[in-house]
Formats: sequence, structure tokens, C-alpha cells
Amino acid sequence: MIAKFDFTGKSVLVTGASRGIGYGVARAFALAGADVVVLSGGEGIVAAADALAAECGRPVRGIRCDIADAGAVDRAFDGIDALDILVNNAGYERPTPVVGATAETDETFRRIVDINIIGTWYMTRAAVRKMGDGGRIVITSSIWGRTAVAEFSAYCASKHANIGFMRSLSKELGPKGITVNAVCPGWVRTEASMRTLRLEAEKAGIGEAEMEQEVVAAQSLEGLLEPADIVETYLFLASDAATNITGQAINIDRGEVMS
Repeated sequence: MIAKFDFTGKSVLVTGASRGIGYGVARAFALAGADVVVLSGGEGIVAAADALAAECGRPVRGIRCDIADAGAVDRAFDGIDALDILVNNAGYERPTPVVGATAETDETFRRIVDINIIGTWYMTRAAVRKMGDGGRIVITSSIWGRTAVAEFSAYCASKHANIGFMRSLSKELGPKGITVNAVCPGWVRTEASMRTLRLEAEKAGIGEAEMEQEVVAAQSLEGLLEPADIVETYLFLASDAATNITGQAINIDRGEVMS
């Protein structure tokens, strides 16, 4: 399926790409011929880049960078001459219950905002400087950017903010032919989502398997998504086929949230 997209000669940067959705998106672009740079704050990003390069048979550069650090982001872009596509995928997901909140909760809240909102701003600001007319920006929001769940106020707020940020940017960058869109995944089987599923199961006093059944029951289609199930939407939004699509938030959630 990925072969129908051809990104030969296109430069792509994917954040949060050491695993999960980001890794899957970077892999899909590399297999479609793009020159890919992957970025993450974790130690595994260089190993992830090496694994992608080995599989795809083309160089993939890995950069370790805390996107909440403006100086670090600027330094990361020093070695990037030009950029066609930015995938703002990096995100941090943790519960932040307001009832019984502690100093640690405050710290977690701030970190979520720093990565998911401010870090997205820093990455986009730096990318636009390297991006010519006709570029593409895709942001990973969430269906929780369309709705909400108890005790995840920071994460939900940040994902709502991603959508507002995307819509404003689409207006600002439209005159340059740069499209800006968001993908809103539902429950995808990633490390972060499975951690949240475990927490939700503990809170409900049920097992993880039962919690997963409840999640699936809320969808129109069966089963949890895998990262590979959603990557083609990113490629589509970055392709010439989506030239006239901007300012849009697209749900990929097997029919859980209809908005």
C-alpha cells in the first residue's frame, strides 16, 4: 500500500520517532523514497534511525533533542539545509488528577504542556525557516483533542491546543502554499496507550483485557489499531493528493468519536 506514494527527493523530519506511531510514520516515508530525519528526546533514537536505515536501504539520520528546549531545537536544525515535510508527532501522556494534586502532579502537568504545546511550537518555528512554498506540516493530536477523559486534563488540553494551533497556522501559512493538518488517533497499540489502558483498568477495578474490551466496544469497528494502520493518512496529507486540504483534523479511531 505504501508504494503508491512516492516521496523521492523529499526531505522529511518526524519527531517522537524512536517507537510507536512516530517510528511507523518515519518507516513509511523512508519506504516511499523520502530522505528521513528522526528526532526524539530518548536515548533510543539513534538505534531507531539505524534500524530504519537497515530495513529501508537508505540513510536515516537520528537526532536526540528535547523539543521543549528552544536552544536544543535550533541546534538540531543547524544541520538541516531544507525541509519539505514536518511531522510533529512527539508527545507526552500522563494522568494529572486535580483531586489530591501534588507538587509532582504540577510538575507532570507542566512537562506535558512543555512538550505537547511549546515543543510543537519550537519545532514548527524552526521548520518553517527551512521550508519553502508548498511544504507540509502534519501534527499528531488525538481523539482526546476532540473529547476528554477524567484525570488527563493536561494531556487533553494539550491535544485540543494542537488542533487550534494547526488551524491558526493553516491560515497564516496558506499564502505560502504550506498545508497544516492534524491526525487524531484513537486507541493505537503503543507503549503510551497501553500504559494509559492499564491505569484506566486499575482505576475501574477491572483487568486489562476487560478494559480493552470496553474500549473496543465503543468503536464501530473491532480491534485496537496498530501503528501501521494509520501511517498512510500521514503520507496522504503530505502528498500532492492533499494539496487542497488544510486546517483539518482527521480522526483515525475506528469510529469511536464522530466529529
